[in-house]
Amino acid sequence: MGNMNVAVLGVKDLADKVGKKGTVTDVTFFEIKRGNDSVTLIEPSKYPEKLSSLFYSVCMSEFVILAVEKIDASLGESIVMADLFKIKKGWIILRNYIQKEQLMPLIAGTSLENYAYIEEDHVKMREELLDIAQKEARRSGGGTCGSCPVDSHFNVKGVGTVVLGSVMDGYFKKHDKMQVFPLKREVVLKSIQKHDIDADDGVKGDHVGLALRGIESDELDRGYVLTTDPSVKMTKKIVGKAELIKYWPSPLKEGMVLHIGHWMQMVPCRIAAVDNGNDFRNPQLTIELESDVIHKPGDAGIMMYLEGGKLRIAGSIKLD
Repeated sequence: MGNMNVAVLGVKDLADKVGKKGTVTDVTFFEIKRGNDSVTLIEPSKYPEKLSSLFYSVCMSEFVILAVEKIDASLGESIVMADLFKIKKGWIILRNYIQKEQLMPLIAGTSLENYAYIEEDHVKMREELLDIAQKEARRSGGGTCGSCPVDSHFNVKGVGTVVLGSVMDGYFKKHDKMQVFPLKREVVLKSIQKHDIDADDGVKGDHVGLALRGIESDELDRGYVLTTDPSVKMTKKIVGKAELIKYWPSPLKEGMVLHIGHWMQMVPCRIAAVDNGNDFRNPQLTIELESDVIHKPGDAGIMMYLEGGKLRIAGSIKLD
């Protein structure tokens, strides 16, 4: 069974021409299926009003389709977000007579610079995406060590608590015992579905529905993490070197209120101390978070400044 998550950026009239609409929140999911292979298209339906919509869409994806209708700030933010997540596989579609030469300077030196330029043929796109998913079919790994952040959750009559999300890391299987962070509660994974089909396991990149025993839906929230990985931890204070994007215009300052994004979390935080040294784009920061961020040691947190105007993505910092 092959599956692939694809962020569809730049326009809001493309994904529904390629896939079948599914769950809608601040991101919208569209499904493509062929036999046992599937592709999940993820559209940031509340972007550019909500930067979180773009963040969540890209965070869950490993492939990007960037449709370019105009050169503007939203296009720039989309490029920066995909680059911060180092998504190196993708397609670019040019509309409104925009030329490749107009876009090339904006993506030079980013993970998008080797994306293929394609024509907007929805049938062909559908088949080629499924071909890619089939070729990259994931295999269950040895042992159980995977994490799935909660995107949405609800109660199903006769089933119980169900969580929807994308497997961000590793692998887990049906009947595994999982920890729920930040509650640190143990639950049992009763069953797994992928695109409404029962499955025995969840592998990195799969979009899954998980039926749980040992917790009620109203005890959960978006951003909570289900995991079999003992290294997963929670952090409320970050101290370390940050890397600001090359377009960030000025030094970060003590007292600034940012958001740290990781998996399906966007946690408000405040810069308690900053040392810009000789290069303000690599400052030493002390960041105090409003609540714990759930992560694996060494993961990167995306720093966002929602009052930043046309550019709200500042850079990244390691979560130790």
